[in-house]
Amino acid sequence: MPLALVTGAGVRVGRAIALALGRAGFDLVLHVNRSVDGAHEVAAELEKMGRAVRIERADLSTVEGPSALAAKVGAKLDVLVNSAATYAHEDFAKITVDDFDRMYAVIVRAPFLLTQALLPALKGGAVINITDMAVSHAYTATHFFSHYIAAKAALEQLTRSLALELGPDIRVNAVAPGPVAMAAETNDAQRRDILERVPMKREGSPDDVAEAVVFLARAPYITGQTIRVDGGLSVS
Repeated sequence: MPLALVTGAGVRVGRAIALALGRAGFDLVLHVNRSVDGAHEVAAELEKMGRAVRIERADLSTVEGPSALAAKVGAKLDVLVNSAATYAHEDFAKITVDDFDRMYAVIVRAPFLLTQALLPALKGGAVINITDMAVSHAYTATHFFSHYIAAKAALEQLTRSLALELGPDIRVNAVAPGPVAMAAETNDAQRRDILERVPMKREGSPDDVAEAVVFLARAPYITGQTIRVDGGLSVS
């Protein structure tokens, strides 16, 4: 069976991605930091599908975390999904250097270092980074997330750069969710405003993002691309 590593696999989008890859026939390495109970729930579901699965814990906000996780993966990895993220709803004027550095450590530095450490294992495989459609199309729900959006923009550019540098051996793509599992800080008025501008007129689900990841995992001639899973908001 092909093997996939999903970071942040215990909750939200990461959880949905892990389960979708399992349904698509992948064995899984589930990365988790704090959401240990969630990862065990995902593992139980995957085992019911007959998949081989293991959970590896690592703090990706540290310099050592990505390399420590990579060392546990093994000699061959078919798909790496960089889904782990950290969120912080904060007024721009109040964002500290520590806030900024932690955001970049998890969202940009960790995928950079993890991909780098896994290069030998990933030969012939794919990297899929989870970014955000607000990188190219700001909307109401992204207010007070400036350091988060800036980090996701860096990850999207890293996706394109690595696609050029790592091809033809490794494909690198991104999936950019839009109004999918909106942040708890999104109020009812913001939600209505956003959905009014979404051509599909509804909020997406983590499963929508997961299906795009599965597609890219099995698309041998696609690299350097970002699929925006946003119900059409980015073109409205």
